[in-house]
Amino acid sequence: MKRDDLVWSDRKRNWLGLPWTFTVYGLTEDRLFIKTGVLNIHEDEVRLYRILDLSLRKTLWQRVMGLGTIHVDSSDKTMKAFDISNIRNCEDVKEQLSRLVEQERDNKRVSSREFIGGYGDDGFDEEDSSY
Repeated sequence: MKRDDLVWSDRKRNWLGLPWTFTVYGLTEDRLFIKTGVLNIHEDEVRLYRILDLSLRKTLWQRVMGLGTIHVDSSDKTMKAFDISNIRNCEDVKEQLSRLVEQERDNKRVSSREFIGGYGDDGFDEEDSSY
């Protein structure tokens, strides 16, 4: 992933901890990118202010290999829940991502109360949609 504004980038690692996969993760100040594929390349992006929750998982094998998986829940229409799988320094990446999410929410003046209705909800009730 060749971008000048990346603050973090890593490749998904295989079960031996080697970066021999075709999934690349990238993080900028306002977006998270997931690029997959070799011949047919697919790139998804999620705006950071849309991320609702982050959690960290480490299986026994991941702990042995120094890896971890960050599970992300978002209000994005195409990527509601996804994993940033088998990455190194997962605790640091999760903290950096969490800090950037909060910073972007402050910049956009988005609060968690706007996401109370669940995934994809725009924060308005059916009868309030005239606003």
